[in-house]
Amino acid sequence: QVQLVESGGGLVPPGGSLRLSCAASGRTFSRNAMGWFRQAPEKEREFVAAINGLNGGTYYTDSVKGRFTISRDNGKNTVYLQMNSLKPEDTAVYYCAARADWTVRTTTEYQYWGQGTQVTVSS
Repeated sequence: QVQLVESGGGLVPPGGSLRLSCAASGRTFSRNAMGWFRQAPEKEREFVAAINGLNGGTYYTDSVKGRFTISRDNGKNTVYLQMNSLKPEDTAVYYCAARADWTVRTTTEYQYWGQGTQVTVSS
């Protein structure tokens, strides 16, 4: 059974940093695209960042470029999201997702999803 388990969320003041982790089990995702999405209250789930399974190419939504970094450790079957210079508008539940192939999507066309981790940016 495939599982994606996120961790690392929490409460952080504006300007602070967090690193989210997503540990996969049940199969290897080293050649699969992995992504991070977020969903704020009463809003639709939105794309944040992704990394492809071919050459490690990364993709970001405009609002997080220069602040967030997605990376992966294939040996640990884990993907990370380093979030710096956090803003109150980054507050949301963050979800890890995996595709069945190496290609990235910026829509929710991912076959596997984690349960999410809450990130709250507030003073």
